[in-house]
Amino acid sequence: MRFTDQFTSSSLRVFALALALLSTQLLACKTSVEEDAVPSKQPEEVAATNTEMATYSSTTVNFIKNASLKGSFSIPIGVAVIKERLEDPVYANVVTREFNSITAESNMKFGNLHPEEKTWTFSKADAVVAFAQKYNMRVHGHALIWAKDSVQPAWVKNFKGDRAAWDLMLKTHVQTVVKHFKGKVASWDVINEPVASDGTLVDNIWLRKLGIDYIFKAFKYAQEADPDAKLFLNDYGQEFGGKKMALLLDIAAQAKARKIAFHGLAFQGHTVLRIDPMKFYTNFKRAADAGLLVYVSELDISVRYQQPSLFTLTTDLASSQGSKWKAIIKAYLTAVPKAQQWGITTWGVADCDSFFNHNIADNNHDYPLLFDSKYNPKPAYKGFVEAGLGK
Repeated sequence: MRFTDQFTSSSLRVFALALALLSTQLLACKTSVEEDAVPSKQPEEVAATNTEMATYSSTTVNFIKNASLKGSFSIPIGVAVIKERLEDPVYANVVTREFNSITAESNMKFGNLHPEEKTWTFSKADAVVAFAQKYNMRVHGHALIWAKDSVQPAWVKNFKGDRAAWDLMLKTHVQTVVKHFKGKVASWDVINEPVASDGTLVDNIWLRKLGIDYIFKAFKYAQEADPDAKLFLNDYGQEFGGKKMALLLDIAAQAKARKIAFHGLAFQGHTVLRIDPMKFYTNFKRAADAGLLVYVSELDISVRYQQPSLFTLTTDLASSQGSKWKAIIKAYLTAVPKAQQWGITTWGVADCDSFFNHNIADNNHDYPLLFDSKYNPKPAYKGFVEAGLGK
């Protein structure tokens, strides 16, 4: 396949027409927030077609003609989304054109679904699932329990009760959520980030009230609610191995010994340019050798090391980032047998979606994703596709 950035005059006219139809406001990616943002009011615009988007993208990078992320792999390729952004037709077009799996970045988290003990708010999460169903996309649920005190809703922090009451509360939450989405959500992050970098359990309210059993109970309750769903423990930093990876594998082994469904480890993969991809390879293989499904659940690559607070993505940085994306994905495809590859998901669509840029007024703070803030594919995109195509 030949890569080119040369275009005919007719192609350029198509691009100019598409650009004229789309306002700057529509093309600009909205600031990402961990909590659901209220979308700004926008005038009605005409969404770019796939052809127009391909031409637009091709003006700035060696775009791979007639390729897409999902079309370059035989495994699901996913992206984290927020309900309000899916209402932006340009954003939604990129999601449906490039990906065949989605994760709700925040709409399925505990506090958003269950803000009060007797209150459940499923509308936004339901909208994400409906979008996925419309476009025949897999849904990965994130996350049933997050092992972090600061993210718990106030009613959980203030909950009074003995161990049995906490157990019942955990069961009620997990099973209400999983049953609500049964048959619609293919897999879940049952527990999110329970192990610290030093290989100890993260101190959090669930651990203090139920001990390590909170992990096994959550998996058991999710299994009971939807026996067909694949259940994962999602964490960061497994690529560094050490005591953290050892404890994660031990938790998986304990679950197996208790005959509790524990299908896989999800490697978040929030990483940096200077990471050695062999670290990923080694620990992907350790998880696969343990008989687990392996899922790359939140991949992005920060480039801001030793940069000023605001900086421009240079050609060299972008090229290095593209090479790193390619190397990490190749490590996954090589280390993990095909039957154990649950897929690869990026944590956001464009750079300004990224949590690296949360609460940053200027989007030129970091550039960790596959698309820039105007939804142009970057060299990172090219590296990703080439890995899938075996180049």
